[in-house]
Amino acid sequence: MFAPLKTWRRWHRRVNIKQKRHAVAAAIAASAVVPLVMARGHRVAGVNELPLVFSDAVENIERTKDAVAWLKRIGAFPDIQKVVDGRTLRSGTGKMRNNRYTARRGPLVITGTENVKLNQALRNIPGVSVVNVHRLNLLELAPGGQLGRFIIWTQSAFAALNNIFGTHRYSGVEKNGYQLQRPMLTNPDIARVINSNEIQTKINAAKYSHVEHDVQKKNPLRNK
Repeated sequence: MFAPLKTWRRWHRRVNIKQKRHAVAAAIAASAVVPLVMARGHRVAGVNELPLVFSDAVENIERTKDAVAWLKRIGAFPDIQKVVDGRTLRSGTGKMRNNRYTARRGPLVITGTENVKLNQALRNIPGVSVVNVHRLNLLELAPGGQLGRFIIWTQSAFAALNNIFGTHRYSGVEKNGYQLQRPMLTNPDIARVINSNEIQTKINAAKYSHVEHDVQKKNPLRNK
């Protein structure tokens, strides 16, 4: 970035509230799609299912070693090991700004209540972030603008999504009448739709016409 210390630089852009809410809802939906989560670089081969939801009893974990044992038990520790192994020294002058290293992002734990004990247990584990479901941040759900972060939910947090964002049958309560976007296609695989038996039996056969191209034009006055 050239000349970042200019005071008249336009740092912020205004974005519509509904557009930001659509982005947060899309980031949450993408976290349940395994190919998108794996394409973002997360190690979820040992995870049983996505979305990964646990009971609210995990919010009472106080010690870091208990939290590490819990992450190993659910198969999320390889993603944390990726963060540890990928910690590199920052290039350039940024090393002198109290941020010497760059690291990847690990799992995101979303809780349903404030100030849970799990915050202290996970705060010293690299790459792991904890956020409340009522204060979801797009920078945590899609770091770097890329969807598909590995998210671990608590039961109360997962149940609160319908009240926050609503469903396709009713609007959200906390988002003041926010309505989820409806998908335009139930099956986005267009090639599969076109090649299906239902479509192929109704369309006409392809028509081929022989057209001569690149024929050299002869001058009848000079060409025998």
